[in-house]
Amino acid sequence: MSILKEFKEFAIKGNMVDMAVGIIIGTAFNSVVNTLVKEVVMPPLSLMTDGIEFANKKWVLREGVAEAEGVTLVEEVAVGYGALIESLLDFLIIGMTIFLVIKFMNRFRSKAENPEDKREVTPKDIELLSKMNHLMEEQNQLLKNNFSNKK
Repeated sequence: MSILKEFKEFAIKGNMVDMAVGIIIGTAFNSVVNTLVKEVVMPPLSLMTDGIEFANKKWVLREGVAEAEGVTLVEEVAVGYGALIESLLDFLIIGMTIFLVIKFMNRFRSKAENPEDKREVTPKDIELLSKMNHLMEEQNQLLKNNFSNKK
């Protein structure tokens, strides 16, 4: 099978379109999360830390030496642990924000996917799967009862 034919099948099956839509939605969601973190979550946290900047924290292994003209003779060697702390804090804040947003969205999804909840319209596929599941549970119960009666 030629590469062109494989690519055509890949594109026609919708994989490429689904991937493109996912990437576009992911990029838009990234923008929303970044704005939420920078504009909503970080300002109150910055009040709590009282202006501490972790990015400037470092452990100096060797001091830098400079001449009078500002030319550096020996470069400073330092471990920038503050940047790591700041990155970890950013990761935790963004992770927690995404978790809360997804949890909020899942609350609405679970209402829509619950066939017994008549306040929300349940998608047909979820409704059918729920009915099939219910029928299978009834069938399994009948089979169990028949099997136990034969013993």
